[in-house]
Amino acid sequence: MRLEKCWFCSSTIYPGHGIQFVRNDASIFRFCRSKCHKNFKMKRNPRKVKWTKAYRRMHGKDMTKDSTFEFERKRNRPERYDRIRVEKTLEAMKEIIDMRHMREIAHHKRRMKGNKSKMMKEARKELDQCIPTTIRLEVDQTPPKIKVQIQKDQIHAMEE
Repeated sequence: MRLEKCWFCSSTIYPGHGIQFVRNDASIFRFCRSKCHKNFKMKRNPRKVKWTKAYRRMHGKDMTKDSTFEFERKRNRPERYDRIRVEKTLEAMKEIIDMRHMREIAHHKRRMKGNKSKMMKEARKELDQCIPTTIRLEVDQTPPKIKVQIQKDQIHAMEE
């Protein structure tokens, strides 16, 4: 079963689905749905439309520089099958999936790294807007730290 990629949004097109457009110069464009086909006819650039894969890659939302993506390249030549090679390939595919998953998690952590301080600033700003000034002064002032020094005489007095 051959799975194609949509020219506009890069999603998977299964057999029997989608639209195929052939230009006069014999270039073939495959679209997963009419939404992609209409955007193509309107001459929209997929890198500027926010819901496409091209936009997400260009703006750092998805992973692009991962060596495991090279295994998904399209190969049109038929291959001879060797049982041992197939077993090794299947084992390697499992490792690649694990590797890709770990890299995706690391990518997500890198993207969300500066988010915590930003969220804290927004929460602080929202608090400042909601709380009246008299209460805000009480909240912002932290109680002074008191150092307690107890002399030995006082300890003996407390024991008796």
